[in-house]
Amino acid sequence: MRAAVLTAPQKIELTTLDTPEPGPGEVLVRMRALGLCGSDMGVYTGERPVPSFPWVMGHEGGGEVVSVGAGVDQARIGQTVVIEPNYPCLGCAACAAGITSVCQNRVIVGINAPGLLSEYVAVPTQFAHRLPEGMPQEALAVLEPLAVARAAVAMADVSAGEHVLVAGAGSQGLMVVQLLRSQGSVPWVMELDPGRLQHAAELGAGSAADAAAPAKFAHVIDAVGSPGLWKALLPKLSAPTTITVIGMSDEPLPVTTKQITRGRMTIQGTIIYDHPKDFEGTIAQASTGELDHAAVLTPAVPFSRVDEAFAGATSAPGKTWIVFDGKA
Repeated sequence: MRAAVLTAPQKIELTTLDTPEPGPGEVLVRMRALGLCGSDMGVYTGERPVPSFPWVMGHEGGGEVVSVGAGVDQARIGQTVVIEPNYPCLGCAACAAGITSVCQNRVIVGINAPGLLSEYVAVPTQFAHRLPEGMPQEALAVLEPLAVARAAVAMADVSAGEHVLVAGAGSQGLMVVQLLRSQGSVPWVMELDPGRLQHAAELGAGSAADAAAPAKFAHVIDAVGSPGLWKALLPKLSAPTTITVIGMSDEPLPVTTKQITRGRMTIQGTIIYDHPKDFEGTIAQASTGELDHAAVLTPAVPFSRVDEAFAGATSAPGKTWIVFDGKA
């Protein structure tokens, strides 16, 4: 099978690897589509080190089950599935409490385990979620990050009619906008990139820089985690305010305990999603048709040009995704 491997930071090569055999409890998936996100770009640039080179990246995608391992129902063959690429141990205290997102033993596909950027992948059957009939191919590239955004919006606990400041209009911010709009909340985006700001506007978000925007916000969803962005958003916070943080950075934030206490700030972090309820809930919501899967995506890039996908992903005004086209 063909696979795209990282041989050094910012260097991707298409190569041939042995097609895996599904082990006990596993399904073999023929990949159809895969999305790229900030974590992938961190691996690509070397900012997020990987166990070894060459390394297979990628964790947002899915395809068709073509064979199964021992103990797996043969009826799974032929199903279209999206892969949940974070495998919690299901035995630790966090997992027992239902908070699998903070499992310290978590296997992270594409980060500490080989990823999905190959024509075939073997995955545990419970992490290959069947999609309802009729869902479009692009949903395979969107559902995993949508589960992340959906968990964040649920944690933010914003009511219909409430105004929300969304920091960043990258792909995660755009999905947050879609989800807020679907529940009747009013999103306003803080974003410097004109293309991304326009994309957010097309999805129904206002610009926080517009004169019509609220002067202060009681709810913020930070999809970037940038200290520089926090300098801009702090003056826009009401008291009290709740900030839900998705984006991550190693740099300290420019906020003091005095600002936190006097502003009655609640700052809460959210990381991925909890297994299995969040993924199952995301698929159920997406299957209703209330969200436009393609609306956050840029034009698809063929697997044969995977290097171009990574090279352009950082500046793309939307989510970059790859289709496995079967071409050499």
